[in-house]
Formats: sequence, structure tokens, C-alpha cells
Amino acid sequence: MNIRLEQTKDYREVENLTREAFWNVYRPGCTEHYVLNQYRTNPDFISELDFVMEESDKIIGHVMFSKAEITLDEGKVFPSWTFGPISIHPGYKRKGYGLKLLQYAIEKAKEMGIGLLQMEGNIEFYKHAGFDLASKMNIHYHAEPRDAEVPYFLAQELIPGYWGDREGTYCPPKGYFVADENPEAFEVYEATFSLKEKSFQEGQLPQFCQSCGMPLTRIEDCSTNADGSTNFDYCQYCYKDGRFLQECTMDEMIEHCAQFVDEVNKNMPQPMTKDEYKQMMRGFFPMLKRWKK
Repeated sequence: MNIRLEQTKDYREVENLTREAFWNVYRPGCTEHYVLNQYRTNPDFISELDFVMEESDKIIGHVMFSKAEITLDEGKVFPSWTFGPISIHPGYKRKGYGLKLLQYAIEKAKEMGIGLLQMEGNIEFYKHAGFDLASKMNIHYHAEPRDAEVPYFLAQELIPGYWGDREGTYCPPKGYFVADENPEAFEVYEATFSLKEKSFQEGQLPQFCQSCGMPLTRIEDCSTNADGSTNFDYCQYCYKDGRFLQECTMDEMIEHCAQFVDEVNKNMPQPMTKDEYKQMMRGFFPMLKRWKK
């Protein structure tokens, strides 16, 4: 096994590896390979922490790191870092390679003076690399209720005392949303790879309609594209045959969705009033694809 910095000649091989590693894992299909493709020219990209793992001269793993920020409760911006995608070839998963790659990269990050990491992932894996729920450190996730214990949002302090007693909210760097912000460019890029079928699978992160926020858990919940294929971004009530069924503003959509607060409360630890639900949606909806500016 060998871990080294990624080289230009590795790019396409690593992007294909990333696509194979993430396909249908966290969502139907994946966009992580496009994020990586675009991130290499992003000023937040940390080239000194862009590693590939080789076994018998074959690239079987990859990880990249990025600069990030946490907005403190008093409004100041606090410097932090994140990583991902981290990819292991499907044929080498569950054999310890991913943990070895991550531990190596984290040690290099410590040597560089990086003080705090946060990321989205499976706690059952990442706890072995020192991560715990970010909520325990009073770091909140931008797309979840402030008092929620978000099971997939994790953090680790690399320099003792770096974070201290602060409290703030984390939003992933803008570079991670590149596929959502440039869907046409992503589709052109995706078409250069072999065709793979998208599907819902157990263990995926929550999927939400990118118009109304409705949870998407089944094919039947999803809409259709103009060619009749499944659209995994929007629900059947907002989108059909490649177009939106209602023309409305974000505020009008929020008012419409607020009618269903009683249904939402059935899945909430504490019930919300209609006004509280609207306030939550005002924070969440600008992150949805339809309403991003």
C-alpha cells in the first residue's frame, strides 16, 4: 500500500473511482466526482492534502481537503476546514483502507496546523478516526433545526482548545454545491461516463424536493423529466414532464407548505407552531435548488 499526492495524470482515473465509490450511497446517483473535478481550481482546495492510495500500482482510494468557515452566534466568521469526497474502490471497501487513508491525511493536516474539521458522513465509520457529533461541540448544521442532534454532521478538534466554548453554524463551502448550481454543466460532464442506474437505497441521507422540501424516499414520490425518466430532485406535486406545475415565489411556496405543519409535526421531536415552521423554511428554502440565487 502506498499513499502519495495526486498528480495531473491521475485526474480522470480518480474521478471515475469517486463516481464508482459514491453511486447511490448517499443519494440516488452521485455528484461527488464532479465536485472533485471542479474543486481542483477552487481557491479553497488544499493541494497539499490531495492524496491517492495505491495497491499494486492501482489507485484504489482518494481524499481531498478544503478550507471552510463557521459563522459564530455573534456574527463573526471562524476559520475551519473540511474534507471529502473520500473514496475507496468498491472492491476494497470494508477492509480498512479508508480508515488508513483518512488517518494518514488527518496527521498531515495536523502537521499543517489545521485545528478543526467538520464533515457529513456515517458516524459508525468516522468515529474510528476520532469524529463525534458536531452538535456536542455546539456546531450547528445550516440545513437542520438548531437544537437537532444531526446524526450525519460530525466534527473533530485537531488542535486542543482550537474551538473552545464557541457556538456557531456551519454551511459546507460553496464549491460542494457546484452540481446544483450548474446542473446543465454537470449533465454534460456526467454524459462522458458510462451509464449507471440511479435508485433509492437504505442508509442514504434524507432527500428533499428541491422546490417544497417534501421528503423523497420512493420512486413514486419523484417527478419526471421531459423524456419520461425519473427526476430525483423534485416531487410529483411540484414538477412533471420537465416543468414546474405551479409558478410561484419562494414566499408563496412557504405559505403553501405551512398548511401542512400538523403532518410535519408527526415526525418532529417537538411540535412547531405555524409561524415557527415558516421561520424554519425561510432558513432552509434558500438552499434548495429552485430558490438558490
